[in-house]
Order: sequence, then structure tokens, then C-alpha cells
Amino acid sequence: MNSGTTWRQRRQAARTRRALDRALARSSSPAMRDELLTMANSAWTPRV
Repeated sequence: MNSGTTWRQRRQAARTRRALDRALARSSSPAMRDELLTMANSAWTPRV
């Protein structure tokens, strides 16, 4: 894997994390927050 791909993935992850933070801040429902966190955790898990 070249460093360019790794950098792009890292940048994408940071963008996703910021978007998730905004969604969590807007969401008043605990269930929705839990769902967003679950999606985020699965999205950030490195593919093996």
C-alpha cells in the first residue's frame, strides 16, 4: 500500500468523525446517538 492511499483514508476518516460529531450534537435521542456511534465504530474498524 502506498502512502498516498493511507493519507487519503486518514483524511476521509477525520471528515467522517467531524460529521459524526455534528450529528451527535444535533441528535437529542439517545437511541439515535447509539446508532450513530455503532455505525461509526464499524466504519472505522480496519478491514482485515
